[in-house]
Amino acid sequence: MGRPGPSRAGGAGAVSAAEERGTGRAEEWVGPALAAVVERISVTEAEVGARFPLYAEPGTGRWTTTGRGSWTGGFWAGLLWLRARTTGGEAHRRAAAACTARLAPWVGADTATRGLIFWYGTALAGDDTAAAALRAGAARACLAARDPGLGLVPWGDALGGPRMLARVDGVPGMVPLLAGAGPGGAVAAAAHLHRHLDLCLEGGDPAGDPPRELPGGATGKPAARPLPPPVWRFDGESGWLPCEDPPAGWSRGRAWLLLAVADALLLPEVVRALPPTTAAAHGRTGPAGGAAPAGAPDPSGGPGGTERLRGLVERLLVDGELAGGPLVPAADVGRAAGPCDTSAAAITAVALLKLTRVLPGPRAAECSDRARAILRRLVDAHLSGPGRARPAGMLLDGCYDAGKGLAVRHELVWGDFFLALALAALAGAVDLTRV
Repeated sequence: MGRPGPSRAGGAGAVSAAEERGTGRAEEWVGPALAAVVERISVTEAEVGARFPLYAEPGTGRWTTTGRGSWTGGFWAGLLWLRARTTGGEAHRRAAAACTARLAPWVGADTATRGLIFWYGTALAGDDTAAAALRAGAARACLAARDPGLGLVPWGDALGGPRMLARVDGVPGMVPLLAGAGPGGAVAAAAHLHRHLDLCLEGGDPAGDPPRELPGGATGKPAARPLPPPVWRFDGESGWLPCEDPPAGWSRGRAWLLLAVADALLLPEVVRALPPTTAAAHGRTGPAGGAAPAGAPDPSGGPGGTERLRGLVERLLVDGELAGGPLVPAADVGRAAGPCDTSAAAITAVALLKLTRVLPGPRAAECSDRARAILRRLVDAHLSGPGRARPAGMLLDGCYDAGKGLAVRHELVWGDFFLALALAALAGAVDLTRV
């Protein structure tokens, strides 16, 4: 199968995580879980037809659908491609190709979620030329939509609301998509990542903060520091201003950021183009905490791109509680009594498995162990089994929007996608360095 888009670091072939750990085979629970999820794809396909699934009722498995796919359409196409890979069926390949073609109207849409739509909707398509052409067209469109003064592809207004936003869910997928956009693509991808990291991860951690206390003595771990908000709005007079929704404790936002950083570490051309430090880290902000002019890197230098990204991984793992918090986090970590979000856990697991290919020694092993623990919890506690009331293979307890009370304990199509992707990687069917 041909690889999509830009060059990726890591091995050239599909290598199971179990082989990387020296066991020689995937854990015995992986195969049955993957089979159940793949069968669920077929059940969903029979129900939704040419529409796109969004979220399903936990008691019955009945889907709420959209006609054009919205920001989640690429995950349904990706699930169909993953099914085609695992079964090898030509009919399954044709179904995936047909679904992917239906994403075409989104190429010109004004939304940064084109990264999610067109990267995950085509990255598993292998040597399918139509999918590759669609991805290339979307990459060029996103490159053309970039605001060079702000250094990012704006969130856009295709889904409603303010256009000039920087949101964490506008980064995953967009980085590898832009990187494959031809000349200037890697630089644009690095700038897009840089701006979002500057605001949504480093913006709340300026140089000179007092060191964290280490509770528990010498062996204690650093206390977690609050992360900045996951969404910022640009104002022409005031610069970048934080938004209240989603809240700073949005666990899926943290997972999206970890995935974006993991993807960037797998793209050497993006790492080379990434500014080594940020405006926020050196107090170089515009009016009222806004952006430095044109989002330029700080000239005083600092750690290289790889070291910077690895440091941000550590911040997410520690301060974002992605390494030591609950395996399945609350949808809003500030509301522990609220609903959990299995989709955030599944995204985190994929990001951690990717990081095993780019982090050194012990940390890679810790990421691998944590990813397996998350996936085993999802399979054992949140994946539906056989029964009359609902289909098997549903990843339950996903939370679409806790603040609005929308689909707070449901099956979510992107949760299904990332669970299936992680299981397929453990089974050796997918090389995560290329997805």
